Amino acid sequence: MAKVDQNDVLFERAQKTIPGGVNSPVRAFRQVGGTPRFVSKAKGPYFWDANNKRYIDLIMSWGPMIVGHANPEVVEAVQKAAETSFSYGAPTEGEIELAERICALMPSVEQVRMVSSGTEATMSALRLARGYTGRDLIIKFEGCYHGHADSLLVKAGSGLLTFADSTQNAPSSGGVPQDLIKHTLVLPYNDIAAIEAVFQKQGDQIAAVIIEPIAGNMNLIQPSKAFLSAIRSLTSKHGSVLIYDEVMTGFRVALGGAQSLQGMTPDLTCLGKVMGGGMPMAAFGGKKEIMSKLAPLGSVYQAGTLSGNPVAVASGLKTLEIISRPGFYECLTEQTTKLMTGLKQAADKAGVPFAVDSVGGMFGFYFTNQIPTSYEAVTKSDVEAFKKFFHFMLDEGVYLAPSAYEAGFTSIAHDNEVVNAIISAAESSFKKL
Repeated sequence: MAKVDQNDVLFERAQKTIPGGVNSPVRAFRQVGGTPRFVSKAKGPYFWDANNKRYIDLIMSWGPMIVGHANPEVVEAVQKAAETSFSYGAPTEGEIELAERICALMPSVEQVRMVSSGTEATMSALRLARGYTGRDLIIKFEGCYHGHADSLLVKAGSGLLTFADSTQNAPSSGGVPQDLIKHTLVLPYNDIAAIEAVFQKQGDQIAAVIIEPIAGNMNLIQPSKAFLSAIRSLTSKHGSVLIYDEVMTGFRVALGGAQSLQGMTPDLTCLGKVMGGGMPMAAFGGKKEIMSKLAPLGSVYQAGTLSGNPVAVASGLKTLEIISRPGFYECLTEQTTKLMTGLKQAADKAGVPFAVDSVGGMFGFYFTNQIPTSYEAVTKSDVEAFKKFFHFMLDEGVYLAPSAYEAGFTSIAHDNEVVNAIISAAESSFKKL
């Protein structure tokens, strides 16, 4: 008698009480098909599903688990914090320590406000930018995902690329008022002429430009230096706020985030994922002049019962301590580069059109001959080939992002043995395409 797949059992059960059976849409495997894997435990670079099958994890909770799952030092810090209570609703010294650590690692951040999710960080940063400038318009870029606040669900990336049919400046989600859409201008990523034209026409109306400094929600897309320089110059000239959404890239691509690699000084920065070490923790911060507009000092209101949660703070502090140790990023970058090189060689050997890119512990691969530089280019990659490859790799015990439009992530626990195992699985999978 065939063994019952416990993932199937759990998925069927989940759909009765949870819409689509998942609490975040991409987890449902809609783009790739099949049954989602329900995780029972994770350790280091691995997780185990409901059948107790082990997988090498290449999403690492979509970025946060940079020091590996259940890192003993982080676990100890979390346990110690939990013994004193899970939440106070009052300030703690740990919040100050975490704020000081972030400000020291990112010089553009003079003050920081903690929140509980990346969406909350970007939403609050936008409100602050609007309050600071007295303007309504914001600029975002095609395929960039900044969380699910209404203003930002216009031609958005991440799961929305999988589920939505986004026409020109139309919302990628139902329930977004048309009135809000008119305050969001969507421009092509890496298109200097487009942003110059908009600023020339409406520069005095633009409150903020928000950008993923390395896009990770339409797969990994890097910006050109000229593109970033133009954005910084235009926002400064017209008094608009430049918001770097480093929820994904912050402490992931480098200790000082993408801005440290690019030599950029944004006005506001949004952080999440790594800074919480896997706990629900995020933040936004930047120039003191702008941050002083926040309540209780200014008129821009923002609050959260669980903001600065002591257990999440403990997890974040320990994670930031570990990644600050000498050689951490050199090792992480080397392993990620080694992995991408191995995948590319395996694809070339099998004659499969394939391109790769990586920065720090973040990577992208594409079933196309060239590394894409825009949303439009990404959507032209061979999604059908990706679907097949995804399932072949899954069978081989390697868990990739279940969407062709998502970046992947490694951790310091992805040592040579793990990297070689992934490459070996890829060699076998490419041959089947």
